[in-house]
Amino acid sequence: MTLLKSLGTGLCLTVLCLLTVPKAKADDWNRKTVITFSGPVEVPGVGVHLLPAGTYVFKILQSAGNLHIVQISNQDETHVFTTVLAIANFRLKTTDKTVITFSERPAGEPEALKAWFYPGRELGEQFVYEEPRAIELAKETNEIVLSTPSVFATTPVESLSTVPIQAVNPAGERVDTALVVEAPPAPVVVDAPVAVATAEPVAPLPKTASNLGLIGLSGMTLLGAGLLVSGLLKKSV
Repeated sequence: MTLLKSLGTGLCLTVLCLLTVPKAKADDWNRKTVITFSGPVEVPGVGVHLLPAGTYVFKILQSAGNLHIVQISNQDETHVFTTVLAIANFRLKTTDKTVITFSERPAGEPEALKAWFYPGRELGEQFVYEEPRAIELAKETNEIVLSTPSVFATTPVESLSTVPIQAVNPAGERVDTALVVEAPPAPVVVDAPVAVATAEPVAPLPKTASNLGLIGLSGMTLLGAGLLVSGLLKKSV
């Protein structure tokens, strides 16, 4: 009975582990984050472009190389407000809290969502605006803004990761995205020392056996030969 009880407890613990571990891994993969805005925030993407003050859930919906699709929904995740295209942006120092950055707007205008960094991660999400709006934001904020010539309203969500990405400066000119986002540093390759094989001299095996065995074998051989010769002589007499 005790054995069955122990087995039952072990099975329960196993089930609990199986139920909790995948959830932790899923949250880390999709970077689900609950964010509260104290005022209205402008966002790009497929859906609404102005979020009123309130609490929202940000999470990664899909990843394709450096391009990520971010979904913004209500706190209960029962309604998706917008789906945003973002490109990975590197930061030198990580934080233990979520960081949201905005493009500062003129007084009275809602701040425009710029980037989202998940706690403990060096790579964050730099958001992409449609080109007409990106040009306006670049002029208003006097900074370079990520853009795409594609129209989000007519682009299926599953195809967002295939749209072309560029950037525009305050003059409305298209520029390289490297002026906006920073790629992670290339790994430093250190040449490994070459292993040189050296041959150690082989020590001779110790002589543990003597010649007594060989002498005894020779004596037995001679004795047998003598008996054979003696037998032959007797037969010939």
